[in-house]
Amino acid sequence: MIAYLNGKLSYKSPAMVHLDVQGVGYEVQISLNTYSRIQALESCKLLAYLQIKEDAHTLYGFFDDAERTMFLMLIGVSGVGANTARMMLSSLQPEDIQRAITMENEKMLESIKGIGAKTAKRIILELKDKFKKQKDTGFQISVTSNNTMQEDALNALVTLGIARTVAEQAISKVLKAEPLLEDLEGLIKKSLKGL
Repeated sequence: MIAYLNGKLSYKSPAMVHLDVQGVGYEVQISLNTYSRIQALESCKLLAYLQIKEDAHTLYGFFDDAERTMFLMLIGVSGVGANTARMMLSSLQPEDIQRAITMENEKMLESIKGIGAKTAKRIILELKDKFKKQKDTGFQISVTSNNTMQEDALNALVTLGIARTVAEQAISKVLKAEPLLEDLEGLIKKSLKGL
């Protein structure tokens, strides 16, 4: 099994990268989440998951362990394949998916392309208890202690069921109008009014 790849990025696109590891080029499928973190880099380390099927061996790469852990949990759900899991991680952050599952927010999961009502219900049914057990044992997928006020506001709006891009635009608009704003609650309320 390949745990990670560390090398030079010879090709980058929002869905795939070519990673040159000491002269060997690996084609690695990635999410938009990972792409946004590596797009400015010339080399990087990607955590990996190798999917072996009859007709293909496909490498999936992740910028951090939270994303890889969520990917592995999602593909463990019956009916959720690797491409669907990658689409989910391109639409939402791992912590947002976890929050949607633990809060049983089917609408948030259904907002992701390719996820219907039945799949959203199945994901919640199969993963909700796993996340609760992890929470009880002190394990959390997300590490949010270093979040900026803007990230905290974005997480709050996404939790309320607002699409990530719409929430980002609303927050940006408020911060452009009031660049010195340092009140998280005020930022969230003003962003909601701007929607």
